[in-house]
Amino acid sequence: MPKQKTHTGAKKRFKLKKSGLIKRNKMNRRHILTKKSPDRKRRLRKGTYVSKADEKNIKGLLSA
Repeated sequence: MPKQKTHTGAKKRFKLKKSGLIKRNKMNRRHILTKKSPDRKRRLRKGTYVSKADEKNIKGLLSA
């Protein structure tokens, strides 16, 4: 059986930290930024971690 390949879309979007947490960027920061407040845009700059419910699925995509 051939080796399982890492999901390339997940590889570009998520980073696995040494602590086991998965880091991700927030959505809504790509375009149509004029109607969003500066406070909101500042909050969207920061990264965050994937929720516990989604962690197992994403680790499966990354660890191939």
